[in-house]
Amino acid sequence: MGGNAEAFTLLSLVLVTIALRTVVRVRNVGLRGLQLDDYLMPVAGILCIIDLVAAIYVVTGANGLTNSYMTDEQRASLSPDSVEYAHRVLGSKIQVFGWTLYAASLWCIKVCVAVFYSRLTTNLANLKIRVYIAYAFIGITWIVTTALLLFGCRPMSKYWQINPDPGSVCQPTNSKLYVLSVLIPDVLTDVYLLAIPLPLLWAVNISLKKKLSLTALFSGVLFVIAAAIVRGVVILTSGPEGAVTGSEWAIREEFVSIVVSNLPILQPPIRAFCTNIGLGVLFSTHNTHNTPFEGRTIGGGGSGAYPLGSRRYKGNATVTAWDSDEQILGEGLARPRTQNIVVGREIAVESDSGSVKVPAGWSASVTVNTAM
Repeated sequence: MGGNAEAFTLLSLVLVTIALRTVVRVRNVGLRGLQLDDYLMPVAGILCIIDLVAAIYVVTGANGLTNSYMTDEQRASLSPDSVEYAHRVLGSKIQVFGWTLYAASLWCIKVCVAVFYSRLTTNLANLKIRVYIAYAFIGITWIVTTALLLFGCRPMSKYWQINPDPGSVCQPTNSKLYVLSVLIPDVLTDVYLLAIPLPLLWAVNISLKKKLSLTALFSGVLFVIAAAIVRGVVILTSGPEGAVTGSEWAIREEFVSIVVSNLPILQPPIRAFCTNIGLGVLFSTHNTHNTPFEGRTIGGGGSGAYPLGSRRYKGNATVTAWDSDEQILGEGLARPRTQNIVVGREIAVESDSGSVKVPAGWSASVTVNTAM
């Protein structure tokens, strides 16, 4: 009962996280502005629900039994007509289904992260290429992992064979093939995804406090990697309880993956909460209270400069980089060979004497300088 309570608690937090993320995204971009990750994240939540049901059914429907951890004598003496035999067959089938579903949910989350990074790197060609590589890497590893899970043991019926012993590879509860075929690609893809935004943070012209905050935000994937490694070790060392323990850790890793992958998008409500409790200084940014575009330089460094594309405007409201997940890495980025653009308003006022006067506070030219 305790395990089920934990699983349902984690599932509830997953659903709340996804719902909150959806609200934030709709508020930022509207229903028509939703992108692939906004639809895939609820799919990942549904996969988590199904995985939870499968994990519970391993216990309630199969009594936690599979075709693993049996001696040759036990296999030979177990009648195919017995309840235990039926439980072991059912438990083994659920394990195959659960492992495949577990991989599908994790890789679905990885795609969401990659799509999110594609928005962060919209104007950065070198990082855009890394995102394209991430798409390919995620797709290839998922296909390979799923193929190994489903076809690593042939014929497939050996995955739930009781007698004779199908061999360690065909025992889905504690198969090293199962554990490693998911663990290794899982960790490698997470490490690669982590390598996309982090190197850029230290090339961005922002405060150290913000760099550390963003580093912590994107480094949450380290918790996902740790959970994956712990799950693999536990499965291989937990003995006859491996079916139940492995299912519990699958739910935990899926929970951590969903929460961590949504943290960057959920930063506006997190920032608002921190401000309300007096921790708004953690999200402090540069002074941006000046009138939009009035006598300001876009794209260059220096005092009062804003990077091109790092500020968006909705009506009369200014949206800073912290308010848009697409612009988290935009503020302060020093880009080589970019354009420095000074935008002003040119108004000529002719007096009675025929001379031209420029009202105070208005610039008298529009200048475009290209930094080579």
